[in-house]
Amino acid sequence: MAAGRGGRGGLRARPGAAVSSRAPSSRPRHAQPQNWDELATWWRATFTNGADVEYDQQILPLAVAHLAGCRRILDLGCGEGQLARRLAEGAGTAEAADAAQGADCAGAEGADVAQLAGVAGGSCSFRAAELVVGLDPFRRQLENAASQGGGAMFVQGAGEQLPFPARAFDGVVCCLVIEHVADPDQVLAEVARVLAPGGRFLLLVNHPVIQGPGSGFVDDRLLEERYWRIGPYLPETVTVEEVDPGVRVSFAHRPLSRYVNPLTERGLVLTRLEEPAPPLEFLTGSIDLELEAAMPRLCLMRFERH
Repeated sequence: MAAGRGGRGGLRARPGAAVSSRAPSSRPRHAQPQNWDELATWWRATFTNGADVEYDQQILPLAVAHLAGCRRILDLGCGEGQLARRLAEGAGTAEAADAAQGADCAGAEGADVAQLAGVAGGSCSFRAAELVVGLDPFRRQLENAASQGGGAMFVQGAGEQLPFPARAFDGVVCCLVIEHVADPDQVLAEVARVLAPGGRFLLLVNHPVIQGPGSGFVDDRLLEERYWRIGPYLPETVTVEEVDPGVRVSFAHRPLSRYVNPLTERGLVLTRLEEPAPPLEFLTGSIDLELEAAMPRLCLMRFERH
């Protein structure tokens, strides 16, 4: 399966739903997921251009901040391109610089995707990206991306076989996509191949402990208590969930070691891990705001190649 439009966004259960038993709430399971071409219109309307609070207030700003100073950025599984557009417009903004963390980046001259070879190492400074490339296997998603402009370049391709030479980028981001990929090891191997010395790789996933299968908010009306149940963490599972009426998405649950170890074995170093609290506006309607505000939905990992 190609690395595609993954669940870029908080597709998991939203706040506010109470469960009257001791089992956490869960969405209906279905046998067949839809592909991201079929979901292109729904995705664009539901999660882009400010429609989703979690994306607008947390996910996009975090990605921009952690890639601040990188000059050549690949958005892997870009979908309709909202993150690529934000990176192209804001990777060098002052607000992004605050979280740049002083990492080293590699740079290269020119802006032609076909000439991305030969990236030379260099110190990462505060500057705008020269090139942002969004890659996705799904045609309708890329058509939506191209129609909105924004300065990024979009390429059709698979994450398991990236159409770029080695060391082509000093920044790569895979945002809420890898949970929808059948072969994460191959995707991560390709990320390591195209990442230049000194470059950064951002991997954002639904938090696999807090948001994993069997985990969720429970309103136990028998014992008159509310808590967050944690489901099985280590077993790798794939489920198809109805995330909106008539919208079926496949999720692969994996422990964090399944992402960290393949990257460290290829010379990358985990330099930052973030588990941010959900935006308060996102939690509107929660019946236990204090509890839900203490449970992260997102896990961000930043790797660097030294």
